[in-house]
Amino acid sequence: METLRSKDGTAIAYEHEGHGPALVLVDGALCSRAFGPMKGLSAALQSRFTVFRYDRRGRGDSGNTLPYSVEREIEDLSAVIATAGGPAYVCGLSSGAALALETAACGAPVRKLALYEAPFIVDDSEPPLPEDFLARLEQAIAANRPGDAVRLFLTRVGVPSIAVAVMRWFPVWRKLSAAAPTLPYDIRIVGAFEKGEPLPASRWSSVRIETLVMDGSKSPTWMRNAMTSLATILPAAQHRTLAGQTHNVKAAALAPALTEFFLQSTYT
Repeated sequence: METLRSKDGTAIAYEHEGHGPALVLVDGALCSRAFGPMKGLSAALQSRFTVFRYDRRGRGDSGNTLPYSVEREIEDLSAVIATAGGPAYVCGLSSGAALALETAACGAPVRKLALYEAPFIVDDSEPPLPEDFLARLEQAIAANRPGDAVRLFLTRVGVPSIAVAVMRWFPVWRKLSAAAPTLPYDIRIVGAFEKGEPLPASRWSSVRIETLVMDGSKSPTWMRNAMTSLATILPAAQHRTLAGQTHNVKAAALAPALTEFFLQSTYT
């Protein structure tokens, strides 16, 4: 593990492995270097890339300077890209895809951008995020009830209540609860785009780099609709559906798509 300092002085933990051009991976909610899909994805990519994985602020070994703002997370990712020797390839999953997109829009040196299922809601195929959802998360965290925050979040994203109840008896619950204070951060990144309204085309008009927008063929309709919409409004995007994949995309399916796009893109 290594550490860099973000613009506000926050320590951001990261590691890199492999050989080749720099590729930065950006986690979604509740995930970190030690927990989630990125370790397996990195292993599948490191024969072709130097892969950088980092703990988003408040997770793992990274610091958590308060007060939080989305701008600080953008600065964190920008600092990782700089440490990687940017411009770098960047791939984000779920809320990490939204963070990667915002970072590119702010002018970070991103060579190409890959986004998998940013959790936007752009139509009536899914109920919009409740207006009090962020407040309820923050109240649970403030009351030192991280498990309640995790349960609220998991239920919102479609995990059956019985599955959530069972998870509480397994070691994974401790890991989820440890990351619970960062759940409001993810909502601050994506919440404005979970209202069941069309995406604001002008928001990301500056993202003119080649962008691969992906979803899984077995993912919910609302999520696939959102990715189709996002690919339509980005100036230089292409859309790809990964056969047989859900929101919990497998490295064996995602890594080849990323390698092809980053190294052999046929975008015109």
